[in-house]
Amino acid sequence: MRWDGISEFVCVAEYESFTRAAKELGLSTAQVSRQISALEKRLNIKLLYRTTRKVSLTEEGRVFYQHCRGVLDGLDAAEQAVSHLQSKPQGRIKLTAPVTYGEQQLLPLVNDFMVRYSDIEVTAFLSNQKMDLIDGGYDLAIRIGKLSDSTMMAKKLSRRTNFVCAAPAYLEKHGIPHSLSELSQHNCLLGTRDYWHFIEDGKIDSGKNTDKEKNLRVSGSVQYNSGHSLVDAALKGLGIVQLPDYYVQQYLASGELVSLLDDYREPEESIWAIYPHNRHLSPKIRLLVDYLSEHLA
Repeated sequence: MRWDGISEFVCVAEYESFTRAAKELGLSTAQVSRQISALEKRLNIKLLYRTTRKVSLTEEGRVFYQHCRGVLDGLDAAEQAVSHLQSKPQGRIKLTAPVTYGEQQLLPLVNDFMVRYSDIEVTAFLSNQKMDLIDGGYDLAIRIGKLSDSTMMAKKLSRRTNFVCAAPAYLEKHGIPHSLSELSQHNCLLGTRDYWHFIEDGKIDSGKNTDKEKNLRVSGSVQYNSGHSLVDAALKGLGIVQLPDYYVQQYLASGELVSLLDDYREPEESIWAIYPHNRHLSPKIRLLVDYLSEHLA
């Protein structure tokens, strides 16, 4: 009896919905509700706040959830350690990632992974919008920058750096900017946003460097929602561009583009793999995340 209602409670806590939890567990909503009510009665503790629009954890419920999640993860680990002891990882992995990073960096590695593990199948949806992993049924998502969803498991895979650069022909004609204020005198090739990210020189206060991040509004004759098209425009001398390293690093190495304003370059951004708690013990997910971490690093 001590296990009764535990799986139902954890599922409701993670989905914040009796209906969605019931669908995930293959039960009726009424069954899930009865099990959790019986669990609360047995513990003599209110675990969930219920309204017509939302389900949320009480303070006691949050504490109980953390312990129950650990217990269920341990049970999953024990079952999978036995069931997969002699078997190869298999099954379908559904993932999502940003478009260009997915095309250039991620999916070629996923293809290599599938060559190694022939029983793995992959469905990938590339989008620059942050997809809801639970609603979309995703096993894994690749995110760049700061993470906002603390309910997911996360592993850092790599880092990226944004470069400001231009073709030598453009710089010979228009000059080299040495400060952020000089960008207003240049044709800046824009992406989906009309501002660029920098570190602005701060003042020295009590011996501490107070450099801070700065969003600088820029303008120019080009605005594309395609990084490849922006690189092409920069290579043809149309203006200055700010793009992640995986767009421009080969051209910086060849000298076709020149890096600018390096003293103002913003810190590297982290690239993460995130996945729901109930996926992190799956051998196929763990293997793929470890493979990506090894090769992207």
